[in-house]
Amino acid sequence: MSHKAGFVNIIGKPNVGKSTLMNALLGEKLSIITKKAQTTRHRIKGILNDDDFQIIFSDTPGIIKPAYKLQESMMSFVESAFTDADIFLFITEPGDKTYEESLLHKLTVAKKPVIVVINKIDLTTQDALEVAVSYWENKIIHAAIIPISALHKANIEMLLKTILTLLPESPPYFSKDQLTDKSLRFFVSEIIREKILCQFRKEIPYSVEVIIDRFKEELDPVEIDAIIYVMRDTQKGILLGHKGDAIKKLGIAARKDIETYIGKHIYLNLTVKVIKNWREDDQQLKRFGYQQ
Repeated sequence: MSHKAGFVNIIGKPNVGKSTLMNALLGEKLSIITKKAQTTRHRIKGILNDDDFQIIFSDTPGIIKPAYKLQESMMSFVESAFTDADIFLFITEPGDKTYEESLLHKLTVAKKPVIVVINKIDLTTQDALEVAVSYWENKIIHAAIIPISALHKANIEMLLKTILTLLPESPPYFSKDQLTDKSLRFFVSEIIREKILCQFRKEIPYSVEVIIDRFKEELDPVEIDAIIYVMRDTQKGILLGHKGDAIKKLGIAARKDIETYIGKHIYLNLTVKVIKNWREDDQQLKRFGYQQ
């Protein structure tokens, strides 16, 4: 029996549902999902295995015009997705026609199959959906067009079947029991960052980086020390809150989700530190895993 395997790279702007889609395709929560833009900062691979195929989905940061070095590094992850893709999932939504021509040109000249995934069909009308399908049929010639609702998992099976028809024959790239290329520490830090995104407003979430300083998985409960880095003392004060109430609330929410994720009780210690303007600091960006 032949075996299929390949890289399916998910590309789109912020807030079109890329992370929701990858989680739906995998049946696992690997990527942060919030209503805030720019929540995905890294390129995260999720691996879907069966006896005769392996699909490596790759969720990239939402495509934006960089305003500082962190965002430049985020966009470098998007660029890397063009180099190893076997199939592109280009995610959009009805009514959105604001993608740059340079991006659409890259998808065309890459000479790889493109599936235009029109997400959020649960939030639109049939007429608007038909307009969107017609638009993308003319915009990216020879692309497959599949309307879905990632949130409600509508047409996800059809999308998977289409991917499998386009997937090349190949032995698996990863072990068949592997779900992702990221470490457990990475996902614990992402859970904490997700709670920060949900709990705090304005500039705080975009000025934050979370690093796992200690992870004692062999202990019961598991002991985790996490450092939350911000850029200003005022941001540290907001994260801590009055008499530490904000950081306590954050810790309770994060601990609950981490325990569900790893299946063990944990002790979570959160510390807040200031590194001024770390988003423009090459050394810190490299330390945080944004630059090679």
